[in-house]
Amino acid sequence: MASWSDPELSLVPLPGVTLHVAAAGPADGSLTILLHGFPEAWFAWRHQIGPLAAAGLRVLAPDLRGYNRSDKPREIAAYHLDRVADDVLALADRHGAQRVRLVGHDWGGIVGWWLAARSPERIDRLAILNAPHPDVLAAYARRHPVQALRVVYFALFQVPVLPEAALRAADFLALRQALHLTSRPGTFADEDIARYREAWAQPGALEGMLNWYRAMRLKDRRELAPIPVPTLILWGRKDPALSPHLATACLELCKQGRIAWLPEATHWLHHEEPETVAAELTAFLTG
Repeated sequence: MASWSDPELSLVPLPGVTLHVAAAGPADGSLTILLHGFPEAWFAWRHQIGPLAAAGLRVLAPDLRGYNRSDKPREIAAYHLDRVADDVLALADRHGAQRVRLVGHDWGGIVGWWLAARSPERIDRLAILNAPHPDVLAAYARRHPVQALRVVYFALFQVPVLPEAALRAADFLALRQALHLTSRPGTFADEDIARYREAWAQPGALEGMLNWYRAMRLKDRRELAPIPVPTLILWGRKDPALSPHLATACLELCKQGRIAWLPEATHWLHHEEPETVAAELTAFLTG
């Protein structure tokens, strides 16, 4: 049996952008795309790529546009949800897949919600890790001031230039502390942080990462569409930024959905409980 512990890394040209992609699993396996969030990169999925590939899935874990070694467009409009969602479909097209199995965490999960509502004919199954549908988050934050305070950094990131400088200061101290302080002790080892620092130091990376937040003000005000595809929501209950009530609110949008709670996990559940997350994803995506 092949070992998929070391995925193949390559640059994949797509319409308007080139993405850096990690790939593993049999070429004829069902295409499964893993989308990371802020402030990570493809290796956020290092604990899940191998088990999913070993289960027979063809796994792609791209650096999203703006991150690590993928292209980093300067204009904010390049990070509109429709644009980043189109990257996922273009990646599927390049691999000859009409339908994909999609997994997303944080911003990657927001893209997953968007795609499943906008282009459900292209999504076979959807798995979401601690990421609310963007319209659910906005509506919930308006009704619950505590949740609004938890995501106040969304507003702070709208300021040009200054957030980049703040995040770069003292060898990315703010980003390193954000990972350590919002996760369980010992979640991110020194070698993990070193890989993230290398990604954050790529030219244009901090601006690209923050432009995801800045582009949210460009989002269309569409009617909230139900999610018709089979959906699994994995949610760490101890997420310091996102209330568990967001998960239940998102579940109400799903015609075929369920929640798997991780009671002791935080926002970083795929790092803190990697075996549990890998097992849940494998069962859902291959069942």
